Amino acid sequence: MCVRVQWDRDWNDVSTIFSYAAPVFTNEFQLRGQLDVQGRVLLALIIHGKHLPYKASFPNDGAWHHICVTWRRSGNHWAIYVDGESKDTGSGTDTNRDIHGDGILILGQDQDSFGGNFTEPFFGNITDLNVWTMGLESRHIRALNSCSTLSQDMLFKWSLDRISSHPAVKEVQTSLVCPAAYPQVELQDCRTLQGWTNQLPAWGQTECSNLLPFVCRSTKERYLKMKQMSESQSVRPSAFMNHLMMLSNRTQPILAQLPTDLNNLAQASVLLNISAQALEHTPQGELQPADMVSLIQLLSLTADIPIQPPTPLENSSQDGVLELSQHFVSVADSIICDENRLKWQAIKEVVNGPMDVVKSIDRMVTHLSPHLMSQTDQLTITSPNIKLELQQQKLQEGSKVSSFCGPDTESHAHLDCISVPPQKIQDLHSNGFYKITLVNTWYGSLRPLFNPEENITMVPTVTDGSQRYLGTFLGSSVVSTTVLGDDQPVSMAVNFQLQHRVENSLGTVYDPVCAFWDFDLSPETGGWWNTKGCKVVSRHYGHTVCYCNHTTNFALLLQVYEAQRSPENEKALQVLTFIGCGVSMCGLLFTFILFIAVGVPKSDRTTVHKNLIVALGVAELLLMCSDWASDNRAACFLVTALLHLFFMASFSWMLVEGLLLWSKVVAVNISEDRRMKLYYIIGWGVPVLIVGLTLAVSVDKYKAEDHCWLNVQTDTIWAFVGPVVFVLAVNAVVLCRVVMVTVSSAHRRAKMLSPSSASKMQTFDLTWAVTRPVLILLPVLGLTWLCGVLVHLSVVMAYVFIALNSFQGLYIFLVYAVYNSEVRNAIKRIKEKRKALSFTNCSQPTSFLHSQRVPVSSWSRSPPTPSSPETSETSGANSSTSMSLVIKNESFRKESFVSFSMKQASENQVVQLTGFKPSGTKFSWFDII
Repeated sequence: MCVRVQWDRDWNDVSTIFSYAAPVFTNEFQLRGQLDVQGRVLLALIIHGKHLPYKASFPNDGAWHHICVTWRRSGNHWAIYVDGESKDTGSGTDTNRDIHGDGILILGQDQDSFGGNFTEPFFGNITDLNVWTMGLESRHIRALNSCSTLSQDMLFKWSLDRISSHPAVKEVQTSLVCPAAYPQVELQDCRTLQGWTNQLPAWGQTECSNLLPFVCRSTKERYLKMKQMSESQSVRPSAFMNHLMMLSNRTQPILAQLPTDLNNLAQASVLLNISAQALEHTPQGELQPADMVSLIQLLSLTADIPIQPPTPLENSSQDGVLELSQHFVSVADSIICDENRLKWQAIKEVVNGPMDVVKSIDRMVTHLSPHLMSQTDQLTITSPNIKLELQQQKLQEGSKVSSFCGPDTESHAHLDCISVPPQKIQDLHSNGFYKITLVNTWYGSLRPLFNPEENITMVPTVTDGSQRYLGTFLGSSVVSTTVLGDDQPVSMAVNFQLQHRVENSLGTVYDPVCAFWDFDLSPETGGWWNTKGCKVVSRHYGHTVCYCNHTTNFALLLQVYEAQRSPENEKALQVLTFIGCGVSMCGLLFTFILFIAVGVPKSDRTTVHKNLIVALGVAELLLMCSDWASDNRAACFLVTALLHLFFMASFSWMLVEGLLLWSKVVAVNISEDRRMKLYYIIGWGVPVLIVGLTLAVSVDKYKAEDHCWLNVQTDTIWAFVGPVVFVLAVNAVVLCRVVMVTVSSAHRRAKMLSPSSASKMQTFDLTWAVTRPVLILLPVLGLTWLCGVLVHLSVVMAYVFIALNSFQGLYIFLVYAVYNSEVRNAIKRIKEKRKALSFTNCSQPTSFLHSQRVPVSSWSRSPPTPSSPETSETSGANSSTSMSLVIKNESFRKESFVSFSMKQASENQVVQLTGFKPSGTKFSWFDII
């Protein structure tokens, strides 16, 4: 950077000549000065935030001085030149990196924040500030000091029209006296090959005006790729080449009458025509990489074909140009279609990319527009992936042009549009232009052709820490506008809107950024995306409106963010998870011990409960230990696989719980043994199969990078989410069915009550019938995991989700142990057995039943005695037995003596119970069952 300054002799404080700040670093590059006690102005650089010493100087004599500063990333070499001479040099700053882009350059102020909080102002005059993208050498700087110019690699050339000034800054006129040591000439050097040293090229610099031989350089990969495609094409021609040769033979008489070069309109039109026909006959997906390279070269050659200016009488010439344009667009459309996205990856070493085709279309239409519009004011050429439109009108007061939109289809409902503001059209008329021509193009298939794994380097726009930046990619169609004023390109501002992807339900956020393709940004690769001069006007659901101050090819880049919580919330959630898992494990352990210790009767229900407890307990134990294993890669991978297995097993047994509940509600004709075999296959076999297949298919992308769990950035996470969603859907259906049956049962019970209390009891029974199974079965069936879908929306949902699922084991302990009638009855039997043993040791139980209970005469029917004839009947198919039971009625806290007559059928093992209720007592069969 070079600048001429005239210091104010009365200003003694620190002054900033210029300061460059980037969005990610404020003090990126700065030149400042201050007076010393000897009356000299000392200069110092700030590079990457490091303040270098004040050494370079010039006298504060009120004269103009030429200051240049240079910096190179290689070795971090820097230098300060004053009036053509080196005053201070150095190297080796702390940070070895490029200067950040997308910054703001301020003259005469220090930026304490990006583009604001100005301090340490400069007092004096500044002019002739120029910036180059190369490090200047001493000879360059001496020539510049003598008022020579150097346009090579110039990034910014001094112009008051390109500088935004504060009202306090005044423009003054002055005369500069240039030293006479060098003539005032244009300097430009070119890189030349001086010779070879040890089989390595030796490069040098010389003036570009010298005529020298030249060589073309190509990478080895590019050469090998071209050679491979050429050999494959010569050995076995592709389907496209076969059709092309067949069509060429048919058109040979026509081609023989035309010139043999491509500098002829008819020759180019015929070649494009037969190429388009050959592409139509080529099956989709069978266009080979070598075919694409040939077609791209054909488009590039025919884009600038020379043609005579149009005359009003030559209608045939216009028809030929229109036909060539249609064939051109048809061939280009076939190249950039979605079916060729893999072919573009194969030829990336040979061609720059799909934007080469876009560039050829822009050149062709701009070049042929006078002929295309010689007899019409509007022309449209459409193809499946390209829409091209030309508009032309004479400029007058109040002139305006209509906006251009992409095709109206199901996927593009007039939301991809671009327009030129009417005021800009009026400005052209005010500047003396006679007519305006707009060339608008829409490309609908470019987005899949860009490599999705190639992230677009860009500074994140969201930097508040609430979201984690993942990358940037092309997220829309591409639209372009070229404005021709009197058939000459004119750059002006445009407004455009484009459709793009919206946020998904997994916490991924897309932030649209307005951008354009800059062919000059990286010429060796065909250009790259740039955002300078573009800004977002408004964001809507599914589309965004942008404004850019120039015309070119535009698109929307989507910055991808992942919603993340603050460190405080993350820590609190981790602590809550650890505590909840600990409490849950204790509950599961106590439940399992109770099932084993108290002798709960063995059944399919208790077996399913035990397996669910084991799977869920091991999963939560692994979850608590996962943080300790994260430092060891092998251990973390093992923990991830085991977590996947046991959590899948937990959900599989939750599914079994739902199926078991369904079998109790709906009659299922299947034996218990066969049913348990099916349950074991679902509970343990399916999880082992899922985890095994996942490891076999995606072992490299199985684990996340920073913690011991599945990789959520790939499709691996669906090996867990998919089965979980299926289990939750099935259990939700089961729960709905249970609620319906419970409500129906409550209705029937309410109708059996006396009419006076029917209404009141019906309301109570219905409310309790719906609430009780929902509260009991939600955690057991895993339906509380549905909250996980809403976790990304709010941190509150994250707390609710962890609270519900971390204490799932405690809830199972309450449902399966504390309030489980089987467990409570087993505990009662143990207590009664101990009480009975204690009573036996104290006294003899003679005539216990008859002496301690209500006399037999108080019953409506006397219970049969063991010596009665009913007990002595042993003949026949059936036998009857009478017995007396003591049943404790929990409702009245007293014992009731009940007699049953039990008839047992020996063949089918069916027991018929007939009960006799004692007079004056109140209890129902519901209590006995």
